[in-house]
Amino acid sequence: MGASELPLVLGVTGASGAPYAVRLLSELNAREVPVRLIVSRYGMRLLQEECDIAGLEGLRAATGDWSRVEAYDAGDRGGTPASGSARSRGMVICPCSMGTLASVAAGVSRNLVERAADVTLKERRPLVVVPRESPLSAIHLENMLRLTRAGVTVLPAAPGFYHRPETVAEMVDFVVARILDHLGIEHGLGRRWSAGEQEVGG
Repeated sequence: MGASELPLVLGVTGASGAPYAVRLLSELNAREVPVRLIVSRYGMRLLQEECDIAGLEGLRAATGDWSRVEAYDAGDRGGTPASGSARSRGMVICPCSMGTLASVAAGVSRNLVERAADVTLKERRPLVVVPRESPLSAIHLENMLRLTRAGVTVLPAAPGFYHRPETVAEMVDFVVARILDHLGIEHGLGRRWSAGEQEVGG
């Protein structure tokens, strides 16, 4: 099985930013990327509060073809993503709560999302975390630095505006496009920067 055919582990935790998770899963399904999905208890709560999505069936209805999606109970630390022998193309935690980020930075596994992230790190696979918290405390920043030094891509849910977004959906797509870029997954979301345009802030 080639790297492009391996499943991606997607963790959804209890940080504000549920629309990013919904859009990301929709795009992965549209691109026929196999997904091992883990939604924490509070991740499910945020899906309800921010997107009016109730339970996994509601998420399934909102995100397209689930023929390549395997859903796991976040409380089952023995699920498939908990094992390094279960090959994957990497993992993304979107959105990533500061509690989850701190646990991963400390090597603590309280649930399957955190255990899967720990496995991703030890197996030297790509790990992308998408925090949304603002402002950030010194502890948050230190945890992010620790993860970055371990090889994690810390990708804050901070949309740019050089593409002149007119809708919330376009701002969500900006962040999701960056996530997919860092996972090496082709997509058609948004407008890329082109020669002759001047970007402010990098």
